[in-house]
Amino acid sequence: MVNATKGMFISCDVPMAQFIINYNGSLPASQKFIIHILDNTHLFVQPHAGEMIRNAIQEFREQNSYEKPN
Repeated sequence: MVNATKGMFISCDVPMAQFIINYNGSLPASQKFIIHILDNTHLFVQPHAGEMIRNAIQEFREQNSYEKPN
């Protein structure tokens, strides 16, 4: 018998994959979204997590952007 799980495939570079894995690790158990880490650059996550991951990445980039002082 085959078990199938609906999810979303993420392909990214190694630093972004580590960011997503660490973000997942910071959440309570009921909100964790990673189903399987396929390798260093590929993740399989729950389908509802896409927007949540995009928002976390956007917030991280905004916090780490350099703005030249006037």
